[in-house]
Amino acid sequence: MTMTQRLHDLGQSLWLDNITRQMLDDGTLRRYVDELSVTGLTSNPTIFEEAIGGSAAYDGGIRQKAHAGLSGEALFVELALEDLRRAADLFRPVFERTGATDGWVSMEVSPLLANDARATLTAARDIHRLAGRPNLYVKIPGTPAGVGAIEEAILAGVSVNITLLFSREQYLAVAEAYMRGLERRLAAGLDLRVNSVASLFVSRWDKAVAARVPPALRNRLGIAVAMRTYRAHCDLLQTDRWRRLAEAGAAKQRMLWASTGVKDPQASPNLYVEALAAPDTIDTMPEKTLLAFAQGGRVGPVMPADGGDAEAVLAQFAAAGIDVDALARQLQIDGAQSFVKSWTQLMQSIAEKSAVLTT
Repeated sequence: MTMTQRLHDLGQSLWLDNITRQMLDDGTLRRYVDELSVTGLTSNPTIFEEAIGGSAAYDGGIRQKAHAGLSGEALFVELALEDLRRAADLFRPVFERTGATDGWVSMEVSPLLANDARATLTAARDIHRLAGRPNLYVKIPGTPAGVGAIEEAILAGVSVNITLLFSREQYLAVAEAYMRGLERRLAAGLDLRVNSVASLFVSRWDKAVAARVPPALRNRLGIAVAMRTYRAHCDLLQTDRWRRLAEAGAAKQRMLWASTGVKDPQASPNLYVEALAAPDTIDTMPEKTLLAFAQGGRVGPVMPADGGDAEAVLAQFAAAGIDVDALARQLQIDGAQSFVKSWTQLMQSIAEKSAVLTT
């Protein structure tokens, strides 16, 4: 039995944090499904910028769509959804077998809209409609403006992968938005079968403080924040408010561990995957991390629902001068800006390729 299968048997979903047309065409994604227990995938502007800008695999599609009059964001959305529909169809048996718990793919709204709730909602509804697949999440950042868009998207029946979360407080804000959206659907007599995952970014914490903490604290902050957030998640599921929604047919918002590839070359490539093993959660892994864990990982104790030693570890970081709340806000801002940079490069690549390919 492979290590990935053991992690899957523990109850954690393994998703791939990548998509390219090449891996769809050459059977790589199918092999990951069959051999490495991959049951879903995520994408973001950086992933598509690297796939489209650094490959000729999309040139034919760009040429065709440019000749048809598409450009910029509209052209990109069509290209991306072609890939994501194929991936969604590949995962559709998992989606149906698990009753919509697993087997999802994700498409992000334009990061330029991160601070505009109304425009984010419009974009989310458009992607949901154009995708035409029940197992496609629309990714909305959990920024202050995004929280309002998330509630309205859930009310509108759009399943949401909430991205760019960095702390317990940011998670609780979007969990509240998810529940408010469901409660409004319930009050309106609407079906509660709308899904969501909350994506907490992990490794970026450790990269941010690597030069500011003693060696004994290196690569420990991201895991401690994840454990603190997991406790809040488990506690929320025990509240009367959530139980009422669950009894009415609502699906719980699953925790998703994102940014689980290590940034420190001296750390084990399996550091975060091993530490974040927990039933009924999701770990979305870069391809390199997935393959490393399959080859040399191990499945040990699961994450404790009570947060384990997270608070003690976080107290050590506070003593070392790390303001976790302030850093969480900054990491979210930096993450949004990083996606804007990738989006800008992506639009430039598409414009340049369109000009060349239609000449």
